[in-house]
Amino acid sequence: MAIVVKSKSVYVCNECGAGNPKWVGQCPSCGGWNSLIEETVVPASSRLVGYAAAKSEVVTLSEVCPEANQYISTTISEFDLVLGGGLVSGGVVLIGGNPGIGKSTLLLQASICLGDDEPSLYVTGEESLEQVSLRAHRLGVANSNVRVLAETSVERILAQIEKEKPRMVIIDSIQTIFSESLSSAPGSVAQVRESTTRLVQFAKRNGCILLIAGHVTKEGNLAGPRVLEHMVDTVLYFEGDASSRYRVLRSVKNRFGAVNEVGLFAMTEQGLKPVTNPSAIFLSQHENPVAGSAITVTCEGSRPILVEVQALVADSPLSQPRRVALGVDGNRLAMLLALLHRHGGTSLHGDDVFVNVVGGMRISETASDLAVVLAVLSSYKNRPLPEKTVIFGELGLGGELRPVANGQERLKEAARHGLTRAFIPKANAPRKVIKGIEVVGLSSLEQVLGYI
Repeated sequence: MAIVVKSKSVYVCNECGAGNPKWVGQCPSCGGWNSLIEETVVPASSRLVGYAAAKSEVVTLSEVCPEANQYISTTISEFDLVLGGGLVSGGVVLIGGNPGIGKSTLLLQASICLGDDEPSLYVTGEESLEQVSLRAHRLGVANSNVRVLAETSVERILAQIEKEKPRMVIIDSIQTIFSESLSSAPGSVAQVRESTTRLVQFAKRNGCILLIAGHVTKEGNLAGPRVLEHMVDTVLYFEGDASSRYRVLRSVKNRFGAVNEVGLFAMTEQGLKPVTNPSAIFLSQHENPVAGSAITVTCEGSRPILVEVQALVADSPLSQPRRVALGVDGNRLAMLLALLHRHGGTSLHGDDVFVNVVGGMRISETASDLAVVLAVLSSYKNRPLPEKTVIFGELGLGGELRPVANGQERLKEAARHGLTRAFIPKANAPRKVIKGIEVVGLSSLEQVLGYI
């Protein structure tokens, strides 16, 4: 008599991956709301097959020697910058982004970095081999010795990797890969977690470089359990609009380099091309001075970048005026408007306020506070700020102007692009004169407004 194995339903949290026997509105483990998704799981004894790693022994830390050539260049300068110097043997990199933003293009371009002596394996689960070949011809990498596999079963993928023994494996994308030991659909929480675990363990055990493309949700987060980001070494996000020519690649986690480093690419017919001078792109060229425009310099990782902050203040026909912030934090904007009212004597309670960072750049640091306030005030007064002026500094709730990190590097970047004046916190004033730029050190918002 055949034994029938009954399937059971388990509700798995999409944020933390914890299971629950029944659906509840809030996850008991992480507290996420409406994050439980039903999964049908069939118990299988083969699920743990392949998890056993090679036998290991305890050694003294001083006996472990790092590799001499730790970083491997991808031959793409901006990609190497975001990675912290390049790829690492046994490292796992996860790249997320909106559809059509360039994930597959970047991975295919990076697949030839090891040369013909160490061919890479490109595993596609979304496209046919013909589609991959068509993109490779467009990017000019069709003549490389890159091996291609169209497969979605993680067991068969690992079998091919064992056979081919590539130095680098590219998975495009992880949401299409499934394990035969689970009965749930590909892309589910259980399948993504299981497939990634198997691939990561293989990469760590064999010193193989693993690059993974991942889908994102409508909120912009990586699809699948949150634990997915903890399993890999590096997490990179593509930012910006897919319809725009420029792409920003940001590092949000990196065990081998700086976090929050960014790389800028231009999408062309031949693929993603590195942009070596991002400041020239994010600065608008106005024939005449424009009200509501302020230039600031933000530090993304180790790189200072000049950006333009634009503001528009207009009479609101609504009972509750709008506050729209693109590229800056909306809550931060509300606080800065309160500071402008309290310490600047300007009330905008009946006006709509729109703030935008030119070029789709996102500023996450507080060094842009002073530039945002002055751009808003310039639009409200309809009076342009002084030409060729860079502005940066953090505003405290008492109206004081606080210093920011890397002030010297910010000023040098501004001077390199022809700016001749800087309004900065007094504590950031350089000890030595920087050629070509006049530095004005100020200590409070009232002093800034009085000086201007």
